[in-house]
Amino acid sequence: MSRSTTDPALASFLDVGPAHPFPIQNLPYGVFTPPDTTVPRVGVAIGDCVLDLALLNQEGLFEALPLRSTRPFAQSTLNAFLGLGAEAWAAVRERVQELLRADTEALRDNASLRERALHARSDVTLHLPVDVGDYTDFYSSKQHAINVGTMFRGAENALKDNWVHLPVGYHGRASSILPSGHDVRRPCGQTRPHDDAPPVFGPTQLLDFELETGFLVGDGNELGTPIPIDEAEEHIFGMVLVNDWSARDIQGWEYDPLGPFLGKSFATTLSPWVVPMAALEPFRTAGPAQKPEPLDYLQAEGDAAYDIALEVDLQTPAMSAPHTICRSNTRHLYWSMRQQLAHHTINGCNVRPGDLMASGTISGPTEDSYGSMLELSWRGERPLSLPGEETRSFLEDGDRVLLRGYAQGDGYRVGFGTAAGTVRPARCGGAA
Repeated sequence: MSRSTTDPALASFLDVGPAHPFPIQNLPYGVFTPPDTTVPRVGVAIGDCVLDLALLNQEGLFEALPLRSTRPFAQSTLNAFLGLGAEAWAAVRERVQELLRADTEALRDNASLRERALHARSDVTLHLPVDVGDYTDFYSSKQHAINVGTMFRGAENALKDNWVHLPVGYHGRASSILPSGHDVRRPCGQTRPHDDAPPVFGPTQLLDFELETGFLVGDGNELGTPIPIDEAEEHIFGMVLVNDWSARDIQGWEYDPLGPFLGKSFATTLSPWVVPMAALEPFRTAGPAQKPEPLDYLQAEGDAAYDIALEVDLQTPAMSAPHTICRSNTRHLYWSMRQQLAHHTINGCNVRPGDLMASGTISGPTEDSYGSMLELSWRGERPLSLPGEETRSFLEDGDRVLLRGYAQGDGYRVGFGTAAGTVRPARCGGAA
């Protein structure tokens, strides 16, 4: 029997410290361009390097795997690989890990191959890991839903009647999904600052971040055929960090009765590395108790939450370094990923490789674990104190927001990298 791919005793021939986010137990997938070419390809992060899977496939190191004819790694996205399904994902992970192990000679002792296949992460260009055809944003943190509901409807009506019965979600805009590091332009739109006056047009004054994670769909389902909850995890490839930027004043004016539109569709930032679910298996945990009991199609045995620590840093133009303003955890999510996918497809909706399903804002039980400026400043009533005597109720031009996440193992850490973006001034009248 092969050793578990998350065994803490596994070691790479590369030097990777215990606090490094990308040890051999992780091996997240991404799309990158090496410094000597303009052609993107698929790789995995290992320590401070990126391993070129397209080159390894070309060199015959994956010959025993059913991949060579499909060329899933000589691609500008992960979509082709995701579409191969769980059996192929497991086989590739085991083979890549075998090649990187300290006791395997094939790559370790081949200096020429190592030089061509391993690139310093600082030397490569990272891209969006997938071509997102469809994007769904859920609303799965009960604390977040209670916080927002309390602000706008009062504590007695904080949760809508349907919230504890189904994973609430809406269809997001896939075309404005951005890679980490891409600037975010302050959006313009209609707002209604005063209830007794007509709406006005201009830049949002209540720009916000949302601390989220997301999962990527692998092989999907046929139209009209739901994915049962007991099979849902076979269709989930891995997880990313998500910042679903929000214009709260635009959203507040437009969302009733059909929900978010321009207040959400202007930008969503993704982290470049996709952590496979296999790497997160040791971090399963029980999620919050669900009362009332969900309907049968949303019930399954076993733990379905994950213990992943999340942090948000904010750096204003006046600050010399980022400052952490939020610490949360994915274990606070009320609705699990498998429940989200089962519910999403229960009506026969078909999902496809690369589809993104985001969690919605992840807020914990304490004020410093709230996952948005709306909550951290409590609708602007309690501005957030920052170093240098600055304060923020919402984001200002020049502010940089950086999301981080990791799961802590026994002597190793499974990290997600970062999802970062800087706010740039609005262009309400067109290009400046």
